[in-house]
Amino acid sequence: MRPTKILIVKLGLDSHWRGAQMVASFLRDKGMEVIYAGNLTPEAIVENAMQEDVDYIGVSTLSGNHLTLLPKLMNIMKEKGMEKVSVLLGGTIPRADISEMKKLGVAEVFPTGSTLKAIEEFIR
Repeated sequence: MRPTKILIVKLGLDSHWRGAQMVASFLRDKGMEVIYAGNLTPEAIVENAMQEDVDYIGVSTLSGNHLTLLPKLMNIMKEKGMEKVSVLLGGTIPRADISEMKKLGVAEVFPTGSTLKAIEEFIR
């Protein structure tokens, strides 16, 4: 059985890096296969996820672009038939946006203050 495979990306031109890299390193240390791809457009995220045959896409955002770019990502995933790939969203996500993100199909949202252990436990 292969390890859980997750693609960690930053959405659009978001310039942060620490949180996404911390999550990537933590999940790798927990035995998951992690691909850290840095900043990508929604189209490039889907292309990478398809090529790598991932189980999860971990999207990190700091700038609030989740309101405009995440719906685009989810629509492209639906068009490509990627229903089996779960999207996890983390970063600076206002609590008021969480239900909207889940309505879009995001499996779970990890706003600022979430623990690495909570992310691991959700995936397992």
